Amino acid sequence: MPSSSDIGDAGNRQRTAAIRLAAARLCVRLGWAPLHEMPLPNGRRADILALQPDGGFVCIEVKSGAADFLADRKWPEYRDFCDYLYFAIDPDFPRALLPAEIGLIVAAEREADLLTEAPRHPLPPARRRSLLHRFALLAAGRLTVHEDPTGMADIRAALRVE
Repeated sequence: MPSSSDIGDAGNRQRTAAIRLAAARLCVRLGWAPLHEMPLPNGRRADILALQPDGGFVCIEVKSGAADFLADRKWPEYRDFCDYLYFAIDPDFPRALLPAEIGLIVAAEREADLLTEAPRHPLPPARRRSLLHRFALLAAGRLTVHEDPTGMADIRAALRVE
């Protein structure tokens, strides 16, 4: 039988997933290409890294509640890998906890709205190029797995044998 903390963890995971889905839908409405769980060169993983039509990058950090925000102080480390940094939260999140210098996305149900624009912190050209390459490789790899899951499983199995 699951403990109350297991049930709470499952609820937080569901809330996080719902916020992330709504934020990704917002990205698509804005013409941005969102990529979930994007590994960054500094070892962190962006909840969403979105590529804008002009080549800019938007990092969206999803926060399921106050405890999630207070326990995770890594968000400043994402700024070096995006032009714009946002928090995505749900309507119940205590907004007073959030820093003013970060953009804000609020998700409700399956949709989200951009409430506060993030200030622009332009990436250096070499970092942008490197990040774009990383983004494209990950996106293409995920598309390949999606289109040919059996083939990818065969390749992985062959690699384990060698």
